[in-house]
Amino acid sequence: MDIERRQNMKGEPMMADEVSVDWRGRPCEPNKHGGMRAAVFVLGIQAFEIMAIAAVGNNLITYVFNEMHFPLSKAANIVTNFVGTVFLLSLFGGFLSDSYLGSFWTMLIFGFVELSGFILLSVQAHLPQLRPPQCNMMSTESHCVEAKGIKATIFFIALYLVALGSGCLKPNMISHGADQFIKDDPKQSKKLSTYFNSAYFSFCVGELIALTVLVWVQTRSGMDVGFGVSAAAMGFGLVSLISGMVFYRNKRPRGSIFTPIARVFVAAITKRKLVCPSNSAIAHRCSNNAAHDIISYGGLDPSSNVGHLLHTEKFRFLDKACIRIHTEDDENPWRLCTVREVEQAKILLSVIPIFACTIIFNTVLAQLQTFSVQQASSMDTRLSPSFSIPAASLQSIPYLLLLALVPLYETSFIPFARKLANNEHGVTPLQRIGVGLLTVTLSMLSAALVEKRRREVHLDSGRLLSVFWIAPQFVIFGVSEMFTAVGLIEFFYTQSLVGMQSFLTAMTYCSYSFGFYLSSVLVSLVNRITSASSNKGWLGDNDLNKDRLDLFYWMLGGLSLLNFFNYLYWARWYSNSPRLLVPNPTVDEEAK
Repeated sequence: MDIERRQNMKGEPMMADEVSVDWRGRPCEPNKHGGMRAAVFVLGIQAFEIMAIAAVGNNLITYVFNEMHFPLSKAANIVTNFVGTVFLLSLFGGFLSDSYLGSFWTMLIFGFVELSGFILLSVQAHLPQLRPPQCNMMSTESHCVEAKGIKATIFFIALYLVALGSGCLKPNMISHGADQFIKDDPKQSKKLSTYFNSAYFSFCVGELIALTVLVWVQTRSGMDVGFGVSAAAMGFGLVSLISGMVFYRNKRPRGSIFTPIARVFVAAITKRKLVCPSNSAIAHRCSNNAAHDIISYGGLDPSSNVGHLLHTEKFRFLDKACIRIHTEDDENPWRLCTVREVEQAKILLSVIPIFACTIIFNTVLAQLQTFSVQQASSMDTRLSPSFSIPAASLQSIPYLLLLALVPLYETSFIPFARKLANNEHGVTPLQRIGVGLLTVTLSMLSAALVEKRRREVHLDSGRLLSVFWIAPQFVIFGVSEMFTAVGLIEFFYTQSLVGMQSFLTAMTYCSYSFGFYLSSVLVSLVNRITSASSNKGWLGDNDLNKDRLDLFYWMLGGLSLLNFFNYLYWARWYSNSPRLLVPNPTVDEEAK
């Protein structure tokens, strides 16, 4: 019998809906299900999936520009909109998983959707009749025809099948792997932190292979073969997922997670004129028996037994949803909510400021996958007279570094930090996010300085600067992402209640989405504003030697620094809010 079914590690009763089941729907057994043995299979699909999608996404601008003949600024926006849609759809995937399908079936279904998208992209890239006639977009003498009609339609259908599949997979890969550990168990809580670092290591391995081997295949053998290799990688990922089916601990879907939250807001607004109890902790002590069934106006619903759930003093106006006023509609769930439902609503509201502070970070990431690739294409990429580095492969630099840094961080820094801080976490997720948001500013400053130097050298002498000049901006960003990405995923997962893990994890990816969409908006806005002082604006030309990408990078560096100070305020606001441990009614009665 799964240990979660009866008690947690402190011997306290736990909620029935926390029971995990195997693939047949039977309660899990600790020695057969879950743990790192099961999580390894999830890490496998994560590595293969990111390998497939990264090989497409990181070199997509080259295909869109050179093969589909979209102008550079429009091509950059197509890429950022695609990546943004991938991450925005993660909310849909998280909702389906938590509410109806469960994480395993959500991954399996949408894994095949993503695979079909890769296959269709490969078919289009292989058939000349599905692409515009070949021409040189960099030549002023060529009149290239932009992809339109059926050619553009097939391209976008294939692209957004990939986006739908990948978006619905991403939050469930993280949450399903984390579900293999019991976070109320102190020992497994440490393993959970290790899992998040392992998940990021798996991500780095997939990215590194995509940006080296797969991008090289795309460059040497053509994008049709490259897209086909991505399809093969996705197929291997699905095999890994299915292979671990008998070992997984699965959380049952709980029905719509939005309905209870909506009920909280409706009930709180309906009772907006009522006054909350002055001491919420005392109000929560009331038990649900006849002797104590005296909850009236000013008291909270005693049916809201939430075990050891932490009650927060944030957004106290939502506590009014729990007030019992003894009317005919008192038992209507849209008029009287449980404390658990109220806390779910509070959690969503509380994490929004932290979520918002990571959007600028992901706007910077968008530049490394678009303009930095074009920046590398305008530099000397030769290692020898017969071998040149594909421009998109420059993005592998941070992942090469992180393959060494992530294990070192887990084996050396974390144990040291645990001893120094005298707690099991060492560095909290909020602290990790803060370090990452500060570091990303340095990445943009480095990018701006290098682009200014590259442009000046080319305009003065026509010489191409070595591509390794842009390596520092990728290295710094890689270190920044190690802190921010892992910290954000761990933060959202550990703050979630049962039944919300996939959806809150999806908010991590939604931050990527808003970051990439903001990038598209900034590019268009900057072009519109700066076109008054130059011919086509900072980013309005297809030639980076005529554009002012360096000024755009300086602007992003300034925005990143302002965003870091904004984050400090909200992180302190989140951490300083007093939290009260809701007593367990059973324990209280025994004490009496």
